[in-house]
Amino acid sequence: MARYIGPVCKLCRREGTKLYLKGDRCYTEKCAFTRRPTPPGQHGLARIKLSEYAIRLREKQKLRRIYGVLEQQFRGYYHNASRRQGRTGEEMMSLLERRLDNVVYRLGFAGSRSDARQLLRHGHVHVNGRRLDIPSYLTRVGDRVEVIESARSFKRTLAAVAGAASRPLVSWLEVDRANFVGTFKGAPVRQELNEPAVVEQLIVEYYSR
Repeated sequence: MARYIGPVCKLCRREGTKLYLKGDRCYTEKCAFTRRPTPPGQHGLARIKLSEYAIRLREKQKLRRIYGVLEQQFRGYYHNASRRQGRTGEEMMSLLERRLDNVVYRLGFAGSRSDARQLLRHGHVHVNGRRLDIPSYLTRVGDRVEVIESARSFKRTLAAVAGAASRPLVSWLEVDRANFVGTFKGAPVRQELNEPAVVEQLIVEYYSR
């Protein structure tokens, strides 16, 4: 499985906003973007006026990096969303939010989506009582997501749960963090997905050019 293994803080600096790729560290003063909010490289301080194409490209790259999806798979989400009823951009966001690695992260069982992906790939998550190690699995209404008992004492898992307790939970998920169990209740609500801010219409324009 191909994945990005480079320094993730450079991605935040490249996109000019926090993408929250390192979990709780992104909320502290240790965040690399807080200390150095300029694009990486020797020309990072140069003032460059972006073309319309570049603006759309950067928005696409931003959303792709937030969810940790490579280009081919991300394009697949767009084409899938374009065949659905409703606004293509919102449907694409809904598909990305339904990914199992994202749901595990939203429930607070992992500090970041990459941590959630690792938890899944190592077989520490069950869906409806069965082991499921596919990060791209699209959760459905009523799916019950649970961290197995042997993984509940991991330091990273405990730290993630402690950090998530201070942040609001999205309305389409229900969680019992004491028992490390969560339920997917319904379709994601676009209005609740504003951190970091994404203009999905620019991504639709990028792919439909």
